[in-house]
Amino acid sequence: MNLFKDAGHLLRFAGLFVIAFLVFWAIRGYVVPKTFGQYGHYRAAAMTEIAAHPAKFAGHEACETCHSDTADLKNKGKHEQVNCEACHGPLAAHAADPTVTPAKLDTAVLCVRCHAASAARPKTFPQVMADEHSNGVPCETCHQPHSPAISDSTTASAAPAAARGGAK
Repeated sequence: MNLFKDAGHLLRFAGLFVIAFLVFWAIRGYVVPKTFGQYGHYRAAAMTEIAAHPAKFAGHEACETCHSDTADLKNKGKHEQVNCEACHGPLAAHAADPTVTPAKLDTAVLCVRCHAASAARPKTFPQVMADEHSNGVPCETCHQPHSPAISDSTTASAAPAAARGGAK
């Protein structure tokens, strides 16, 4: 009894499978980088390529070196755990050459990034409905960004600024 009476179609399918596997293996040899898998399931050369990119962030230590007065104020306030570049952006160029002026901050936009009311944030995190809270007045009119809690001295210095149409 012939078990595989019409085995020709099975052999053709097996041949196509082998050819497809060999084509895949050949293409894989050209596409997959040589360092892939050297230290696990990633491309080992990626670390040296990333390290070759110029640094964009200086780190808060670089900021605190020159701006110690602002750092002292920040470290006493609610933003003590927030690094400078989280708000001010990458500052490596400024740290290397202080004549490079950092971009001007728009606190009305910047503060809302973290403090816009959201159900996803913890209830204890300060949140505001920006349009209702300030009516378009810049945040620094009432809050000092590096230490944002409202105090008597902040309110007293903010009142004249508000009368002039905003701070700074």
